[in-house]
Amino acid sequence: MDYLRQIELLARDVTEAAGDPTALREAVEALREQIRYQHFVGDGCVDDDRTMLHLGGAAIVTPEYDSYELGCARLGVEARPEGWALWYTWDDQARAHTMVTTALETTRGLLENWALGRDVHPAQPDRAQVASVVRGWTGPIVLSPSHTRAVGLPSR
Repeated sequence: MDYLRQIELLARDVTEAAGDPTALREAVEALREQIRYQHFVGDGCVDDDRTMLHLGGAAIVTPEYDSYELGCARLGVEARPEGWALWYTWDDQARAHTMVTTALETTRGLLENWALGRDVHPAQPDRAQVASVVRGWTGPIVLSPSHTRAVGLPSR
């Protein structure tokens, strides 16, 4: 609801600025910034007290994968019917690691945005959402648009 209220206020700013081209441009830009991507749980728009976490990539693993049980063992987690979200990021010394989380909905939102080339990143997950952290990037991976550019890969 906070997000919807913010959009309503920005839309009013656009309406009020209609007579002044400079003010209108600024109001439209502020509104565009808020609605530039598909929002999802954990995108930081409402939870702005949580630190944003830059990801190199993400994936969702589920029992449909042939090696799901083996992958779970390698990640140090129990297999669960709904699967796990894997977030690929770095620690404070720039070492790659895989964060195994229950943030499936957030990860789906990330992947949908990344498929459209939108470089969005999630808020830091709650401690209760993190089941394991493993050194290195383990498992399947979809690279974030910014990491794709950083390593020099084509963007689609």
